[in-house]
Amino acid sequence: MLSSGSRFASRRSAVGLAGFFASLVLVAAACSSAATTAPSTAATAVPPAATATPMATAAAPASAAPAASAAAVPANPNLILATTTSLQDSGLLDVLVPAFEKQSGYTVKPVAVGSGQAMTMGKECNADVLFVHSPTQEQAFMDAGSGVDRRLVANNYFWIVGPASDPAKISGTTSAVDAFKKIADSQSTFVTRGDNSGTNTKELALWKSAGIQPKGSWYLESGQGMGPTLQIASEKNGYTLTDTATFLANKSKLDLQPLLKTDKSLINIYSVIGVNPAKCPKVNAEGAKAWEDYVTSPAGQQIIGSFGTATVGQTLFTADAGKAYADLTK
Repeated sequence: MLSSGSRFASRRSAVGLAGFFASLVLVAAACSSAATTAPSTAATAVPPAATATPMATAAAPASAAPAASAAAVPANPNLILATTTSLQDSGLLDVLVPAFEKQSGYTVKPVAVGSGQAMTMGKECNADVLFVHSPTQEQAFMDAGSGVDRRLVANNYFWIVGPASDPAKISGTTSAVDAFKKIADSQSTFVTRGDNSGTNTKELALWKSAGIQPKGSWYLESGQGMGPTLQIASEKNGYTLTDTATFLANKSKLDLQPLLKTDKSLINIYSVIGVNPAKCPKVNAEGAKAWEDYVTSPAGQQIIGSFGTATVGQTLFTADAGKAYADLTK
């Protein structure tokens, strides 16, 4: 029989062993808990952007922004815009294109040529969308099935400008045709673009209406865009036909005055046209529509309609989206 002291020692030893084993169980449980909790935490550290719970979105807006930006990038982001030199030389494209690119994700390559050349680019599938100002040529382009979704965008006017001395005495004349007759009769220097542009097409129509075939040493061909043609006319002390936007944007560099600007038949209408994907399968039709939608949207029209106020103190274009062509030519 064990003594009472031996029985106490045995019980204490048993309790000690029990405590030891209990401690081992607790340590093992803690390790197990830590092992299972850590992966769970790591797994939930990445998905918040994917699960997009309200809490995750609020906690990490920076990670959500790139995802939205990436989703906005078009499948084909490159867009070729064939356009008239007047939109480039006036400076409008320098404002309009970056605004569109920021809003849409597209990268625009403007090719500024005459309207006729721009439409040739479209016919040859070398452009996605056109921004031009030659109504007669535009209608022929559409009739040939080369274009789709032609929309009215804006207008301004053509002016006849020349030297302040006005050798042909056209100042005060109210008819562009009569002014052209005076220029031809006086053999005063006239500089034509001669580039099949919208401006050149309008000029040739005026000579035809005047019954004149312009030729001779007084009739000079620049073969260039509106800006360089104005510069040549200024240097040669001559006359030329110009759109108002390009003239006003460059007026400070020119020794020319607007001498006829009251003839309402000189309205200058700008349109946007998508190149027909049925004829040009590789055309960026989605990009073309995005550009058309933008320049006729309230945001695009606001840029167009207010352009010039900050630089020359007056608007250079009248925004016309939603109007009918017939309303502008009455």
